[in-house]
Amino acid sequence: MAQQRDFDIVIYGATGFTGRLVAEYLAQQDGHGLRWAMAGRNADKLAAVRDEIGAPAATPLVTADASDPTSLEALAGSTRCIISTVGPYQLYGSDLVAACAELGTDYVDLCGEPLWMRDMITTYGRAAKASGARIVFSCGFDSIPFDLGVLYLQDAAQEKFGAACPRVRGRVRAMNGEFSGGTAASLGATMERIKGEPELLQALVDPFCLADGFRGPEQPADNKPFEDEVLGQWVAPFIMATINSKNIHRSNALMGHPYGKDFRYDEMMLTGPGEQGKAAAEYVAKADPLGGDNAPKPGEGPSKEAREAGNYDVLFVGTSAGGAEIRASVSGDMDPGYGSTSKMISESAVCLVSECGDLPGGIYTPAPAMGQKLIKRLEAHAGLTFRME
Repeated sequence: MAQQRDFDIVIYGATGFTGRLVAEYLAQQDGHGLRWAMAGRNADKLAAVRDEIGAPAATPLVTADASDPTSLEALAGSTRCIISTVGPYQLYGSDLVAACAELGTDYVDLCGEPLWMRDMITTYGRAAKASGARIVFSCGFDSIPFDLGVLYLQDAAQEKFGAACPRVRGRVRAMNGEFSGGTAASLGATMERIKGEPELLQALVDPFCLADGFRGPEQPADNKPFEDEVLGQWVAPFIMATINSKNIHRSNALMGHPYGKDFRYDEMMLTGPGEQGKAAAEYVAKADPLGGDNAPKPGEGPSKEAREAGNYDVLFVGTSAGGAEIRASVSGDMDPGYGSTSKMISESAVCLVSECGDLPGGIYTPAPAMGQKLIKRLEAHAGLTFRME
């Protein structure tokens, strides 16, 4: 990567709801001592956001537009790393990834769009390796708590059992807060693409579609409620499992299969024991939090009070080859879709440019890119807790 850059980190989309939260967080952290800037389409709006969030008046502002590839190339050439909050990425993100891959610029985003991610890996993976660009998708609630939660559990399993667990259950115990409007818009854009290219549906439901051609064993069913005998509770489908499971299998592949080539993973929501738990699971299975008239809209989000009142808690249960069990959990102290996500992506960018100098170029998921380094940063700065149970 070229060393002479004006900035260490640029937040692209800083006038959007989530981008503004990222800028506010970095301002509060004084950029962790890094040179950072805010970027977006409109300089006046950028200046207004800078002043409203209390960022220093000298905070640099950069204009760039997703419809203008030249401006994106200039943006990518000005910084060591870009935080992109401009989605849906399949509509607005491809040219920026192309510019970063070509110019050796690191990149993190909040993407939960597996078909687009697969396209980017296929199209720009080789260029990123050649230029030294480290491109890391899914650095928000999808999929950091899950991807790093499995890594954390498996590292502990290696110590305890001398081998990783071939079977891991991800179980969401609590989630208080809203999904982001960007998540809803991304899902809508993906569904529209499927209508025009129905052959892509097979890839969308394939847990290994991001695993660089690797084909693992059939995975546990996660599309309907059932009583989990290991936990003694009913579980319901979890809407983020589709992207999280793909990222976890990609992580396993990129790291050389430390979880094993026979690794099986599923991700569900715990709803409780007995008939009450069953009824709750069936209700959750029928709900559509990202659809209908009440679906969140891009650019909208909860109040500061609501973000701070939110939280989440995810349990991971590993079963060793010999049948022994190990448990770990990941929790966050703010709502998942906005408050916690804005801190996670910020710390991902800081970790990438500050602590991962030996990481070669390529297109990554969080675990193989930053792993335990990012876990430590998230615990120290972002309100996440990783613990064994």
